[in-house]
Amino acid sequence: MTQILCNRCAAPAGPLEWRCDHCGGSLDFVELPPFDPARIDRRDFSLWRYRAMLPVKRRFSLGEGKTPLVPAELDGARFHAKLEYLNPTGSFKDRGTTTLLNHFAACGVREAIDNSSGNAGASLAAYAGVGGMSATVFVPAATAVESKKRLIRSFGGHIIESRDYLTDVYAAAERTAYASHAWSPYFVLGQQTAAWETWEQLGRAPDAVATPVGHGGLFLGFYRGFKALHEAGLIERIPRMIALQSAGVDPIVRAWEAKADAPAPLDPGPSVADGILVDAPVRGPAILRALYETEGFALRLSDGAILAAQERLHKRGLMIEATSAVTAAALPQIRQEIGAEATLVLAFTGSGLKSIGDPA
Repeated sequence: MTQILCNRCAAPAGPLEWRCDHCGGSLDFVELPPFDPARIDRRDFSLWRYRAMLPVKRRFSLGEGKTPLVPAELDGARFHAKLEYLNPTGSFKDRGTTTLLNHFAACGVREAIDNSSGNAGASLAAYAGVGGMSATVFVPAATAVESKKRLIRSFGGHIIESRDYLTDVYAAAERTAYASHAWSPYFVLGQQTAAWETWEQLGRAPDAVATPVGHGGLFLGFYRGFKALHEAGLIERIPRMIALQSAGVDPIVRAWEAKADAPAPLDPGPSVADGILVDAPVRGPAILRALYETEGFALRLSDGAILAAQERLHKRGLMIEATSAVTAAALPQIRQEIGAEATLVLAFTGSGLKSIGDPA
């Protein structure tokens, strides 16, 4: 089994630990298999086509990954849309959930928990069900979206609503396997496959990639996936990474503007982008390092800009949720920074079908 160490104190971690027992730091793999294009299983049309590069054995799958990369245009600005909302449960979370829960299955886990505003919880419930596990999702009592709670229950997940849901889930994690989309290195592992797919679909690396950022799992997955391609000599440079946040909750943007090494605590405000309401990103230092190393940048978007972009994309057939629309809302600013001709990939992370019928 691949070795995992603490990012802060370098202490080794066990297979089911979700953070360092010694100092509370986040965990990461010491070394992953190098990317080898000859080992891609081109008969497999899921992310498991890259299983030779993933230190996890596939025991079950819902066909996650291999999402379309669609040439698109908005108000005269061109880009490629990576349609992550077409994953099985309607969000990019499925990439990380499948690698994490297949790892759990190898460890004999029968019950898993996570904390989530919606998408990660739905993903956990679905994959736990197909993997023969039970799933409990701790959701914030004040901000969880009703339609996403219904989806979690539809997949067979149990919901616990809490006013202090992080404290409650951390306490529960002392006795139950914690399938944390924020903390687990196995979750970020699966996200790397989005970069590898993009490279295959374009036939090269894009010049820049933009994603919404809460805890930053997909952002880091793209960065680490392209880094693996660069280390394998398959691309000349890692794309410029662009982190997008809501003006209501923007710790990464503030830290990047201050040229800081880590985001500072902040008091979160309201936002329509419910999927990225994260005031203290677990992997904040890693996100910032990726921005600095790739000459990337971070932007904040207002609710008005987000909703306007979402509406325009719906009318172009891209049924995204509000959190996904931060990428399109940022398009004018991104183009101003990188130029009109640079190849740009925008990640659309969650399905708008989940929120149709919800009150505005």
